[in-house]
Amino acid sequence: MQDKSKSTATTREAGYIPTGTEKKIRLMTARKIIVILNQVMAYAVRHRLIDYNPVRDAERPRNQGKEGQEKAISILTPEQIRNFLEAVTDHKYKALFLTAIMTGARQGEILGLKWSDVDFSKKQISINRTFNMGRFFTPKTKGSARQIDLAPMAVKALAEWKLANGGKDDDLVFPNEAGEPMNYSNMVQRYYRKALKDAGIPQIRFHDLRHTYASLLLAQGENVKYIQTQMGHSSPTVTLNVYAHLMKGENQEAACRLEKSIFEGTGHILVTKEEKGLTVNG
Repeated sequence: MQDKSKSTATTREAGYIPTGTEKKIRLMTARKIIVILNQVMAYAVRHRLIDYNPVRDAERPRNQGKEGQEKAISILTPEQIRNFLEAVTDHKYKALFLTAIMTGARQGEILGLKWSDVDFSKKQISINRTFNMGRFFTPKTKGSARQIDLAPMAVKALAEWKLANGGKDDDLVFPNEAGEPMNYSNMVQRYYRKALKDAGIPQIRFHDLRHTYASLLLAQGENVKYIQTQMGHSSPTVTLNVYAHLMKGENQEAACRLEKSIFEGTGHILVTKEEKGLTVNG
């Protein structure tokens, strides 16, 4: 009997790339695979190992219905943030949650943070490693290894926590009682979710603190490129793809700034010049 899978494969066009319906592959994963394959093939063409890069003209996978959609984003309001932090009584966890909210760092980046990564003079933290699944890893991309600016409140909270626990440069900023990396699940179950409940806030993921950070920066009109570098995204396009729906559809402040930059805040400058005989046509 003929192998059905082999028969199907031979009838497909050379430029065909699965859309994800045959196998449950996340859209972003499929796109990353294509990027890597394209780089490999481009290298082969440059070194004359092959004559043509077949990946270059291949059809890229697209969103189809729910395919590739991420989980819904939940964000806290400024009032909810204040109520949430007030509900945290433990010194270490209050500093941890404040750091998460005020830096947008990923949970693994926060758990892997050492005191040597905290620059109190520059008011920044450096992301040099991440702790996930019981192991330390180096940042997976160049953009992930970054410096994140700290607000004065975060600097103060970290300084007070360092003084309280006597942390040294090689020590983790947020260790467990034995000085080892803390258990993420225990932190979420025993402290994070409890604080949300005590503050009367609906249960949201810890990762949503990261979304909250980015969303509030966007809401106050910060530059998307700056937000991208702080978040560790590979490009501003990634930032916009994730958060574009949170951006305001109207922005009167921007319109007013544009008018001021063109007309110098003196009304319609073209009318003023015409009155002086200084029209475009002379």
